[in-house]
Formats: sequence, structure tokens, C-alpha cells
Amino acid sequence: MAEERTELEERIIIKDQHTKEIDLVDRDPKRINEDVVKVDFEDVIAEPVGTYSFDGVWKTSYTTFTVSKYWCYRLLSAILGIPLAVLWGFLFALISFCHIWAVVPCIKSYLIEIQCVSRIYSLCIHTFCDPLFEALSKICGNIRVALRKEI
Repeated sequence: MAEERTELEERIIIKDQHTKEIDLVDRDPKRINEDVVKVDFEDVIAEPVGTYSFDGVWKTSYTTFTVSKYWCYRLLSAILGIPLAVLWGFLFALISFCHIWAVVPCIKSYLIEIQCVSRIYSLCIHTFCDPLFEALSKICGNIRVALRKEI
């Protein structure tokens, strides 16, 4: 009975990972698009002092800009949002697949193979270079440098 309950709990947890509640109010909780797409009427159209259009034109322009931006975004997201979500989901799945099944195994294989080369290289260095450097150190070990100040 206890095993059945834990298995049921695992299924519920796994299901919740894919069907978790999404926040419909704060749709950018990590603030990844805060700087990019935050464009208001005042950021695009501005009239300097002394060059003003009619107040009605200004208000209508503001309303037209804001409403058209809002509805164009909604229309484009309704038409292209789901196909692009499928495309991006496929792309990130492909990247994950390549990373998991190709990149990491290649890196691990390289690290295993390079250990063999590293040991051979280390052996060669210790065999040929160590005696040479020891001999050079014995030759140069008795060199003394004296500094004198002549007046």
C-alpha cells in the first residue's frame, strides 16, 4: 500500500512539472524583456516646445499609437505565437539533445583519451628533460653574483 502511494505521488509530481500554474498577471517574472520592448508613445513621438499640433490631434495620435500597438501585438501573437512556441520548443529540445547525447560524451571521451597522452607526455618530460635541467642546475649552481658600488 505504501509503495502504491509513493508511486502515485511521483506521478503527480512529474505531471505537475509540465502542467504547473502560470502567472497571468506577471508574465515576465525574470525581467528578460524589460529594456527591449518597453516602448511607449513618449519614447517614439515627441513635440518640442514651440512646435505643438492641435490638442485633439495629439490625443488621437496617442490613442491610435497605443491601441494599434496593443492590438497588433495581440493579433501577431495569436497568429504566430503557437507556431513560434513549437519552433522554439523544438530548437531548445534539439540543443538539449545535442548537448546531452553528443557534446558531453565527446568531452568525456576526450578527457579520458587525453589522460593517456598526458601520462606519456609526463613520462617523456621526466625521462629526457629532468636530467638535462638537473645537470644545468649543477653547472649554474655555483655561480655567484656580487654587486659593488664604486665611488
